[in-house]
Amino acid sequence: MDEVEWWEFDSPKDLAEQAAGDIAFVIESAIEAHGNARLALAGGPRRDHIHEALVARDDLDWSKVTVVPTDDRLVGHDDETSMVRQLRRWFDPVGAEVVPLVDESALGDYREAGRLADERLKRVDWPLDLVLLGMARDGHTASIFPGPDFDRAVNGPRERRAIGVRPDPMPEFAAVDRVTLTAPALSSARAVMIAIAGDGKRALLERAIEEGPLSSTPIGRVIAGMDVPIDIFWSAAE
Repeated sequence: MDEVEWWEFDSPKDLAEQAAGDIAFVIESAIEAHGNARLALAGGPRRDHIHEALVARDDLDWSKVTVVPTDDRLVGHDDETSMVRQLRRWFDPVGAEVVPLVDESALGDYREAGRLADERLKRVDWPLDLVLLGMARDGHTASIFPGPDFDRAVNGPRERRAIGVRPDPMPEFAAVDRVTLTAPALSSARAVMIAIAGDGKRALLERAIEEGPLSSTPIGRVIAGMDVPIDIFWSAAE
């Protein structure tokens, strides 16, 4: 793990504005360096504030930006719990390309869904320029959950970009199988941001970072494998 820097904000709005500005800088730098920008973005309310602030900017060439979900549920693209649906709501109107992880032909087979996602991502230039992650109260990030598929997601072949996972126990909300970017795929990004809120999540994340590669939490294991600086955006207010 490389350097970890915490950025503290008084409100979720302040957090979102600063994070959006930093992401915009990464996009501009990537386009200047190699002609396009590739982002993996998490869903959820905290990240939605960031997405909203980001697409409000009128100084970015979105036609040169590709957005990939960090993970998704095995549901149709029009389902209200679909991550790609949420991202398309923000980024389709500004002209970015949003690449889905889920192939709707494999909704009943999470391992096949993971294989198809991995094949699809081979058509996306790699590595990613930026990964934006969240973290749940159980310490999972993307859809890297504790359970039987945890080791595959964290320690699988480095060339594998996505896999299908079955959380165990299954989350109460959206209790379905998932597809997720692997820890090696996330850790290969040129920049990593994590956005969280609340004292409880901060304490959990601090403990996971301290535990390093021995952490029992997915976020700790993912961070331990990263060799780029990590910016953590945190607000006390949720």
